[in-house]
Amino acid sequence: PGDCTVAAPTKTATKPGRTLTILGLILASLLAWAFWPGLSHTPRLGLDLRGGTQVILSPVSTNGVPVTDDQLKQSVEIIRQRVDGFGVAESEVTTQGSGDNATIIVSIPGTTNKAILDSLSTTAKLDFRPVLLEDFGSPQPTPTPTPSPTGSASPAPTASASASIVPSATASASASGNGAAVTGGLRPAAGSASPTPTPSASVTSTVATVGAVSSNNGLPPIQSAKNDAALQLAFKTLDCSKTGATKGGAADPLKYLVTCSTDGQYKYLLEPASVQGTEIANAQAGIAQGGAGWEVNLTFTSTGSQQFAESTTKLSKQQPPQNQFAITLDGLVQSAPRVNEPILGGNAVITGNFSPDQAKALANVLKYGSLPVTLVPSSVEQISPTLGQDQLSAGIMAGLLGLLLVVVYLLVYYRALGLVAVASLLVAAAITYALFVILGRQLGFTLSLAGVAGAIVAIGITADSFIVYFERIRDEIREGRSLRAAGDAGWIRARKTILAADFVSLLAAVVLYFMSVGSVRGFAFTLGLTTFVDIFVAFLFTRPLVSLLMRTQWFTSGKPWTGLSPDRLGVKPEVIPVGRPSVAAASAAKES
Repeated sequence: PGDCTVAAPTKTATKPGRTLTILGLILASLLAWAFWPGLSHTPRLGLDLRGGTQVILSPVSTNGVPVTDDQLKQSVEIIRQRVDGFGVAESEVTTQGSGDNATIIVSIPGTTNKAILDSLSTTAKLDFRPVLLEDFGSPQPTPTPTPSPTGSASPAPTASASASIVPSATASASASGNGAAVTGGLRPAAGSASPTPTPSASVTSTVATVGAVSSNNGLPPIQSAKNDAALQLAFKTLDCSKTGATKGGAADPLKYLVTCSTDGQYKYLLEPASVQGTEIANAQAGIAQGGAGWEVNLTFTSTGSQQFAESTTKLSKQQPPQNQFAITLDGLVQSAPRVNEPILGGNAVITGNFSPDQAKALANVLKYGSLPVTLVPSSVEQISPTLGQDQLSAGIMAGLLGLLLVVVYLLVYYRALGLVAVASLLVAAAITYALFVILGRQLGFTLSLAGVAGAIVAIGITADSFIVYFERIRDEIREGRSLRAAGDAGWIRARKTILAADFVSLLAAVVLYFMSVGSVRGFAFTLGLTTFVDIFVAFLFTRPLVSLLMRTQWFTSGKPWTGLSPDRLGVKPEVIPVGRPSVAAASAAKES
């Protein structure tokens, strides 16, 4: 009934050659990055494979108040966040015992830098305190007077230039009112002499009573509820060059404070905190504008912004040294810059001679909060990697054995298609290894034994994708489609199954990563990473390579080594022309 013609199959828009070229460029770029001369060419190994550093921290009760289990749990979480803030390092933080007898054990893979170790026990209680008195940290020799019509014989200390705090761009515009940068801001008096410290006698003459002064063997932080004669005497006699004077400790923000700068060059008498560190909403380390060193950007809460604006407004009207704002961290002065004008907007920047690790450490302890208890390092030990090397060797052997069995199965069962699968596994392995090296170098990712297990599991996931695709092609040929049509139709159906299976694996990896800690997170991260690699290889390598093979005469000949012989597929032994409809499809079209 009616004329009927057999239409040629629609020309596919896929260009496998171009896709493979793009993949080749991407792979070459990754390998060049991973094996760049002068850099490490191996992944960073985790604690269980290469050893590392183990730090034991002991909590110290304050004022006789015992340490609670809730305080320990909170300390463990803060320490874990601080260590993870330096990179994707698979650190382990555990507790032993309870109360005052408890210890916190921190295990960090590889060689640990000093910034990480210092951040473990730092309580990180930051306050902004107005300065009452400032003087040299250690006794100065009396200079020989020299005639001078305008100068003074007594030396004057300069404000510490190790760090400073200035308004951010947002705060600057708000303070100036016209969007221009604030030229003064809250800055140290670097490059200019600071006035001679106010003598203690001028303040003590107004003191009526003497209160209690608390300190640890006369070392900072020295605290008192009143600015009295005892506190003045403590300031006058304090020598910041003594051992332990710059160690720091817990400081009550509601009390007056006598303390030293972190370098021990200056000592200060400070008022109670006008802004506490708990009012910091966010802290982030970054490179300063113009590339001049590193800085820490602070953002205050709404309450902190108001307090900070009121304090800087008040201090900007005072005379030196009462116009200085001391930034104290754990009872030690990080910087004491002058306040030239109010800082509004709730944003500020701490600048100084920070190294990248120092800036990140300061930002981390401010961002993740204060430790609820004081922690004292009891011991710092190196963990031997001997056992880890045996485990790594066993894991590699297990992975190679599993890979060999998969390769043998694919070659025996799928023949030429098996070669495509093996090539895909090799490409996936190269990409995965390059990513391990790059992530370890850039983000601190460490490969643990659990991560090796995740990589081994990925072999089965990747092989499963190939099997799904190849079986779909066979099913389409059995239904009478030509080889090229079977490849296209099989891929359309197979990719849905592949994406669904990989989505389940990725979902499991994400849940494991965020719901677990330690080595389990390493397994989850590796599983998620290799799942992405599987999708990448399946779409950009396996599919284009199969498409190219299906355009060759040998592959469509139906010979046994193609893996698509009629006997294995259960179809008639007919050679299907490349790109033409099958005999069954042509017969059906003719009957119509």
